[in-house]
Amino acid sequence: MPQLSSKITDALNLQINRELSAAYSYLAMSAWADTQNLAGAASWLRQQWQEELGHATKLIDYMAERDGKIVLSAIPQPTATFSSLLNLFESVLAQEKAVTEAIYGIYDLAVEEKDYAAQGLLQWYVNEQVEEENSASEIISLLKIGGGEGSGLLMVDRQLASRSGGQ
Repeated sequence: MPQLSSKITDALNLQINRELSAAYSYLAMSAWADTQNLAGAASWLRQQWQEELGHATKLIDYMAERDGKIVLSAIPQPTATFSSLLNLFESVLAQEKAVTEAIYGIYDLAVEEKDYAAQGLLQWYVNEQVEEENSASEIISLLKIGGGEGSGLLMVDRQLASRSGGQ
């Protein structure tokens, strides 16, 4: 299998940074939810943090297999305060949409470079992003339907607590 091109290497390194940044954001979100006594949301977000770390690791492992140069960059400080759980999950959805667009861009680059192995890897991420965006959208809908406070909020929080490891 040919070595990764410099364009694909740069794009994957940037995506590793995005995945690690997303993980850091989820950890900050989880901490905020903990301070709001929303244990279910905190747990859901902590699982999401672990999932994002897994996404970054998958890219790192792939690059190592292809003799790509792995470069880890600084991660910006995440937003750590939110006006409500709805506001937090709207941020989750925006973050996931940005990741989706980035994945599409890397996939387009892999097609342009005729890197079939990278296309195969990236197809997994494309499918994963469908799930990520859908999950955030469903939670936003529940918060809007149930109300972002009182018993509706507690019901959504309990539902978030029921998430088992991995989605």
